[in-house]
Amino acid sequence: MSRLDSMLRRLAAQRDGLNWAAEQIAQVPGDVLDMGLGNGRTYDHLREVLVDRRIWVIDRVLQCHPSCVPPEADFLQGEAEPMIKQLTEQGHKLALAHYDFGFGVKDQDVAEAARLSPIIASAMVPGGLIVSGQPLVGFEEMPGPEGIAPGRYMFYRA
Repeated sequence: MSRLDSMLRRLAAQRDGLNWAAEQIAQVPGDVLDMGLGNGRTYDHLREVLVDRRIWVIDRVLQCHPSCVPPEADFLQGEAEPMIKQLTEQGHKLALAHYDFGFGVKDQDVAEAARLSPIIASAMVPGGLIVSGQPLVGFEEMPGPEGIAPGRYMFYRA
């Protein structure tokens, strides 16, 4: 499979998985967290499908497309661990989290996801969902929507 085809499959899986997760949490109270703003495509999609939810965003730097800049109060700039802890200390709980951090080195990405898993868990409401491009630990893994190849995206219940 070409890298272009692989990217298209990944983006379609991400979109379909987030749409599915948004439906699944319709009756679950809580905010949304997008971990890894990047250029803002995922954040932009989340704010379209979850218009009634507060959407927090974490990233080390704000360098997204100008149309995708989150409100200043909802952008947590810095490392993930203190930013997630800040949310929980302020009493915010998450119904949905999207994990999209990565260094681009598989072993390093998997280790970081495992390290952050308990911190993410502390911010989730019972029954909340995590959609992740990396394997997380300590959550109930669940099947996502049909059509997403196993391992392409992972879905977890808190």
